[in-house]
Amino acid sequence: MTTDRIVRIVAGFMILLTLALAHFNGQVDMSKMSWLWLTAFVGLNLFQSGFTQFCPLDTILEKMGVRRAQ
Repeated sequence: MTTDRIVRIVAGFMILLTLALAHFNGQVDMSKMSWLWLTAFVGLNLFQSGFTQFCPLDTILEKMGVRRAQ
């Protein structure tokens, strides 16, 4: 496993963890639709891309002609 994949997994996990902690402490109500669901989507996408190496933004940028890092 590379550092890039580990960073994605940890970053996604931390985003999801902070949203869950805020929800269960009563600071945020995740049962209602809000912009925090976008944050949850980004966190989940980061987390899964660390394992699967599939990221929709990565695919979109590649189709737009953006070069990959060496």
